[in-house]
Amino acid sequence: MYKILLTGSDGQVGQDLQQTLSPIGEVIATNRQQLDLTSPDNIRQVIQKIQPDIIINSAAYTAVDKAESESDLAFAVNGVAPAIIAEEAKKIGAFLLHISTDYVFDGKKNTPYLETDITHPLGVYGKSKLAGEQGIEKNGDRYVILRTAWVYGTEGKGNFVKTMLRLGQQKEQLGIVSDQVGSPTWSYDIANTISQILTKLNLAETREIYHFTNSGVASWYDLAVAIFEEAKNLGFPLNIKQVNPITTEEYPTPAKRPHYSVLSGKKTANLLGYNAPYWRDSLKEMLIKLSK
Repeated sequence: MYKILLTGSDGQVGQDLQQTLSPIGEVIATNRQQLDLTSPDNIRQVIQKIQPDIIINSAAYTAVDKAESESDLAFAVNGVAPAIIAEEAKKIGAFLLHISTDYVFDGKKNTPYLETDITHPLGVYGKSKLAGEQGIEKNGDRYVILRTAWVYGTEGKGNFVKTMLRLGQQKEQLGIVSDQVGSPTWSYDIANTISQILTKLNLAETREIYHFTNSGVASWYDLAVAIFEEAKNLGFPLNIKQVNPITTEEYPTPAKRPHYSVLSGKKTANLLGYNAPYWRDSLKEMLIKLSK
């Protein structure tokens, strides 16, 4: 049984990880009050005190648009902190699993991004997450960087699924962006995959990047339509009558987002021996969980 230090325990993935990791070790779950990623000294102290076998960094600054005006904070949490965590993990011989993002790519491809593809983030959020990856590669010893995308979960308010459910109660009509494409991914599937990766890999000598999302592809518009269809079937109270596809230009945001954000899951599927669940199946599972 491992001693596992988990950062970001309040987050969507962090909350699910507390469940999925329990069979493989003792989970010491920390939130930002217990481990402050903006404080290098605090990071070092907590890791040295706990002396974990595995560190899972699921904490991040994830406000993509806000990051454009809070770049110092985004880089402190997403860029500097992972490098320090990797450094401390190396000192005590701990294995690090760090969660990263599809936003390290510019979205100009039209086939799924491989782990080896050249990174080129468009905004501050993506740049700060790439800085974190590079810090781990430079300072770390044994690690996995797991890139994922379009994450939603039953916990927390700030995800697309919960936002759609709220707006679907308030409005009869919505315009949703249809020219950004990716793979909607349930936080529980990410947490489950992380647990599986830790049991499948030789943690003594791994320095790898893996991609994991739910399988299949959708636009934000496709996802919104699917949310409302599944939620109506489950009896969620909705007033929405029409969802209209709109372009990115019609819905300007402070941060540029990649138009094509699909990550290839082949490497991860080969490791685990099975393909990721289809995004719409996982969406339905999440909504069933939320309805209870």
